[in-house]
This record gives sequence, C-alpha cells and structure tokens, in this order.
Amino acid sequence: MGAPKGFAEKVQAGVFAFHWRAALALAEPDAFKWREQIGNTTIVKEPIGVVGCITPWNWPLNQIASKIAPALLAGCTIVLKPSEVTPINAILVTEAIHAAGLPKGVFNLVMGTGPEAAQVLAEHPAVDMVSFTGSTAVGRTLHSIGAQTIKRVRTELGGKSAAVILDDATPKQIKDMAGHVLGNTGQSCNALSRMLVPASRYAESLELAKEVFEGVRISDARMGKMGDLGPLASKAQFDKVTAYIQTGIDEGARLVTGGTGYPPGFQEGYFVRPTVFADVHNNMRIAREEIFGPVLCIIPYKTEDEAINIANDTIYGLNGAVASSSPERAMDVAAQLQSGQVHVNCTAGADAMVPFGGYKQSGDGREQGVYGLEEFLQVKAMVQPRKSSKL
Repeated sequence: MGAPKGFAEKVQAGVFAFHWRAALALAEPDAFKWREQIGNTTIVKEPIGVVGCITPWNWPLNQIASKIAPALLAGCTIVLKPSEVTPINAILVTEAIHAAGLPKGVFNLVMGTGPEAAQVLAEHPAVDMVSFTGSTAVGRTLHSIGAQTIKRVRTELGGKSAAVILDDATPKQIKDMAGHVLGNTGQSCNALSRMLVPASRYAESLELAKEVFEGVRISDARMGKMGDLGPLASKAQFDKVTAYIQTGIDEGARLVTGGTGYPPGFQEGYFVRPTVFADVHNNMRIAREEIFGPVLCIIPYKTEDEAINIANDTIYGLNGAVASSSPERAMDVAAQLQSGQVHVNCTAGADAMVPFGGYKQSGDGREQGVYGLEEFLQVKAMVQPRKSSKL
C-alpha cells in the first residue's frame, strides 16, 4: 500500500503481534469470565457462530488481527474477506494459520471486491455475524443487508477527528497534534485532520504546523525510514486526495503549505504534497468530509465552549484530542467530546485491552482486547429455582 519500509516493518507488521498477544492474554486462567453466577442465575458466554470478517486496505494486518484473534478465542469459525487493494498479507496470514495446524474449516479466506464477496457474507443465512471496518457508506449498506436476517453487524467506520488546542498548550503539544494526520500518509480513520486553535494562538499555530509539514521527508516506499511519508495506496486514492485539496482552494481556504501537484523531486507515482489549510470554517467540505490523506484543516475559535461545539459538529465520532498544560483542564474538555477515543496531551496508540470504536456514524463496534472478544460472544442466562422460594 506504499507504506515506507521502516513504517511497514515496525508499525504495520508490528500491530499484528500486538493484537494477538492481547487475545492470548485473555486465554490465561481467570483472565476472562466465561461463566459467572448472579443470584440463582448462571451466565454463560458462548461463541456467536460463523463470522464474516471484512477488512480494509489502510491497516490490513492490524484489522485482520483485531478481528480474527478474538473471534477464534471466542470459539467462532471465520470467513475473512480482505481488501482487494492489499490482499497478499492476508494470504501470508492464511499460510501461517495452515502451517500452525488449525483444523480445516475453522478459518477460511475468500478474495474479491465488496459486491462480489462482502455483500454475499452479509446476505448469507449461515453467517451469524459480520465484522466490518471501512467507509461509512458501505457500513450503512451492510447494516441494511444484515437487518433482513437480524444478523449482528459490527462496524468501525470513518472519522473527521478534531484536536482541540487550548490556550495554554505548549508549542511541542501543538506540533505533535498537527503531525498526527501525517501518520500512514493520512490514510487512517482516526487521523486528527482538524485542528482547533484559539484565536490568540492562531498565527503561532499556523507556523508550527507549517514547520512540521515542511519538515517531513517524502520517500520511495522501498527505502523509507520511520517518520517518512510514502505514496498513497492507489490511483483512486491519489485522485481523491488531490481533488479535495483543489476543493479546499476553491472553497476559499488559505494554503499554508502544500497544495496540488507533485512534491519536489517527484514527477510520477501517487505522491501528494503534505498540505495545511488555514482560514477554514466547519461548513467547508474539507472540514466535514473524510479526505484520507496528509491534509490538515486549522480552524480558529474564540471560546472553549465554541471549540467543543465545533469538534462535536460532525456526523463522525471516532477519535479526538485535547492539548493543554493542565492535565485536569484537558480531561475536563475531553469528557465533553463525543468520541469513542480522546487523546489527552498525547497522540500515542492506546493499550490493546481498551475499546477502539466510534460514536455516531463512526460505527458501533469495539475492536480490541476484552471488548473485541465480547463482540463475538452471545450470552445465555440459565435460571434455577431460588433456594428460599416457597412456591
């Protein structure tokens, strides 16, 4: 998918083991309550059955592991449908599972496009659950199809996440928040693609963001190191991102750095210029729609309440962030953001045991650790007579 070599090895491949270790930890004695007693009732957690796992191209190994590891631990059988854009990693995973000796039929791989394969999984009466990560538009379709058989459909969808910079944030915090959207060349559903800054720090924040974006090295994926920016994954993605950059210009947003055209030194391929827009308001398309590229929209605000309202003024709710010199103040603002995750004074990934899922149209699933395992279980309550009953 164009990830620079260093990033592919340390992050893209590394998250596969990250999720498997979390799932295996739940297999340890007493790590998870498969059965518990509540009064006169025994609560038993059982596998939901056959699961169709549909994974995206942007974090292929991450999404495969975060679905199949807890689903297998729950006792489910799996049909994996990876993205047709990044299929080879799924083949390697399948070969490893076969070599490990998993019984035939427990794990199954099918290739194909969404209409050819993913839709069939959602429609098939023998499939008990669909776990999907991808666009909100496709998520809506899968929910509609699944409703025909009351199939459980769990989705993790798009985002238009906001980083709220409070007036006491440090320059380093501002630079860290601005640079988050550069990770994976901006091709992440949880990318902090909007940065809300107080009017008193606006000019300073623009300069700090410009410094970050102009300081990133764009490299050939075969030689790229950690921190480098590679190409976008496909021509379709390249065309989409460059069209959004032109849309921002047409809407009247001010280019701080970047823009249309190739980065210096590149005349072909799917490389785009890391782009920062200023003078953005929240009704612009570039502020409301998921661009999925290294494009940052900086929006000024006057009051803290206004910042919170702007951050929440979106159909999405996957990720968010707050930066402040006061941890207590940052946590207070974070509690008011309508988002499945909120990064407080950091941009690092969360622990593998905590939920990763969204509010609103960012999905209804929770993929990680114990929460991911719960998605693939159904609950049975076995009620016995009460010992004190006189009936």
